[in-house]
Amino acid sequence: MRTDMESADERALRRRGLTLGLLTLTYFFSYMDRQILAILMEPIRRDLDLTDLQLGLVAGFAFALFYATLGIPVARLADRGNRRNIVAVSLAVWSLFTALCGLAQNYAQLLAARIGVGIGEAGSSPPSHSMIADLYPPDRRAGAMAIYASGVVLGGGFGTILGGWLAHQYGWRTAIMAVGLPGLALAVIVRLLVVEPRRGLSEPARITSTTQPPLGEGFTTIWANPAARHLVMGVTLTSLVGYALTSFGLTYYIRSYNLDTATVGLVLGPLVAIVGTISGVGGGMIADRWARKAGQHVQSWLVAILKTAAMPFMALVYLAPSFPVAVAAQAVSVLLQSSYLGPSFALIQGLAPIRLRAMWAAITLLVINLIGLGLGPAVTGALSDLYRPYFGTESLRYALLTMAAITPWPIWHYWRAGQILKQIEAGADAAGRTGD
Repeated sequence: MRTDMESADERALRRRGLTLGLLTLTYFFSYMDRQILAILMEPIRRDLDLTDLQLGLVAGFAFALFYATLGIPVARLADRGNRRNIVAVSLAVWSLFTALCGLAQNYAQLLAARIGVGIGEAGSSPPSHSMIADLYPPDRRAGAMAIYASGVVLGGGFGTILGGWLAHQYGWRTAIMAVGLPGLALAVIVRLLVVEPRRGLSEPARITSTTQPPLGEGFTTIWANPAARHLVMGVTLTSLVGYALTSFGLTYYIRSYNLDTATVGLVLGPLVAIVGTISGVGGGMIADRWARKAGQHVQSWLVAILKTAAMPFMALVYLAPSFPVAVAAQAVSVLLQSSYLGPSFALIQGLAPIRLRAMWAAITLLVINLIGLGLGPAVTGALSDLYRPYFGTESLRYALLTMAAITPWPIWHYWRAGQILKQIEAGADAAGRTGD
């Protein structure tokens, strides 16, 4: 006779595909609402008379400050409460504030609405990471995380297509409201259909206590783990470059090649969505396959290898003599470097204590977003303003090239994390043989 716990576990596992799909769709809306400004920056700048630095602060720091810092208390709640409900409420909040961005009449109002988006989105990823880690075992986790992370490229790509076309036809205000409001309906669907799994469901042998550890333990445990430190640094610096390039990348095409938002959206949106999804999901599956054969450490090395191969194409995007050459270079760059999120988050969740999984995800996102999203767009905007006396309308091109040049730094952290993980795996194997 089955117990209630057994039937609940079986139900969670039977519906984990649906749960993963809805969490991915939520992340899709999260990133679409977050990145819609990328295609709308130029019309917003003209309408509200803003500088590139102001645009960078709205797109990055104002959002990131609240998104990242509030992720910690939300994760604390998620590690002891119902994660599904947290995700649903958060989705409703940020969707509403995204729509309110379209009503802004000045810089202060736009800034306030973006802060509201950041507050809402703080409750999305930490509980989602924790739920996925509970539903999928380590040898399938990178693939599941990669599917979840595809929400980044799909949301960014679809937001670019829809936002660019709507802005060209009806103005930027209609565009931003059109991507925000549907999230309210999705919030209801998430609340009704997503299954809340038992903590540690995929690794029951690792559960040693049902008591939630103190808040400070989340920070001390992640800092005390050398592999986790390097992984967090690698994904943070990658995000610093990524947010810089995505926040202003579409504006670069509009300015440097004298294009409208509809043209850029229809060309770059499908490219990012299709190629990025192939890279993210395919890279996650390859990472799982390699890990089963050689150990988890090769997932970190895979990211380092692909990012190294992408570097020449990243530079060519901003040195290209024509729009077609730049687009072709970006396609190759996106294909090679968009697979880092799945393996990164999977490895971090695999290292995290089960009762601290949401907290470790929140700490990772805190660092990623304060440094990556908080500084990436703002520094790029400041560099563009600084370069303008020397390069004129091409200042943004060289600001983006400067940010792309940071890439070797995160590559080293991924390589070092792989070395440490390999040593840990070798020690575990030796201990297992001794025990036998």
